[in-house]
Amino acid sequence: MLLYTLVDIIGYLINIIVILVIVQFVLSLLIAFNVVNMHNQLVASLWKAANALLEPLLRPIRRIMPDTGMLDLSPMVLIIGLVIVQKILTGIALSAM
Repeated sequence: MLLYTLVDIIGYLINIIVILVIVQFVLSLLIAFNVVNMHNQLVASLWKAANALLEPLLRPIRRIMPDTGMLDLSPMVLIIGLVIVQKILTGIALSAM
């Protein structure tokens, strides 16, 4: 039962990271298309916070991935990797019950 609880907590953390990646992606699009600008203090704070939280996770992926120019695929790779880890941990927890 303890293993399942731990896997459940890790699953919640993974979901939070995935939501943060999506927020960063949407915010980057809004900034790129001048819908919002970085002179707004709230936007600048959100952008800095999202980058500070996600950069340690995305940096190793960016080092491994080939350069694709303007298109950064590392957030998608991070989401896919986290979902795979979540599925594996859930399978382990269910098999241990």
